[in-house]
Amino acid sequence: MPKPKAPASEHEIADEAPYFRFFNEIGIIDQLAGTAFERVLPHGLTRAQFTVLNHCVRLGDNKTPGQLASAFQVTRATLTSTLARLEAKGFVAIVSDPDDGRSKRVLLTKQGRAAREASIRAASPLLAGAQAALPRSDVMRVLPTLQKLRKWLDENRGD
Repeated sequence: MPKPKAPASEHEIADEAPYFRFFNEIGIIDQLAGTAFERVLPHGLTRAQFTVLNHCVRLGDNKTPGQLASAFQVTRATLTSTLARLEAKGFVAIVSDPDDGRSKRVLLTKQGRAAREASIRAASPLLAGAQAALPRSDVMRVLPTLQKLRKWLDENRGD
């Protein structure tokens, strides 16, 4: 990620204040929504475990643990622990890479896909509550902005 330049003046600091507030709101929302979501997850899943299952459904499986650790910006050790718990539940299979016997591949199982779907269903009351509090038009208006921010952050993560 490129180093941000230091503000040259108090005016620039004031210009940055809305961006701090924006990221602060996102952080608070992430904490509150993540905790509420984790409380309803089935199968004793944690948020981190669900995130792996969701990633494998959305973007495909057959990735190495290192690739997944990089995608989630966590250490390999942290990711390995999460994968071991998912494997113990039968939600992923960790197999030898057919092209490189030293490497492993993570495959989503049928049970893992079902657990991901059950997790989304379990979040239904949370989503219904959000729908009641926030009109669909507001969500649809802000969604492109959030996607643009996510894309920019992903492109500038500084791996």
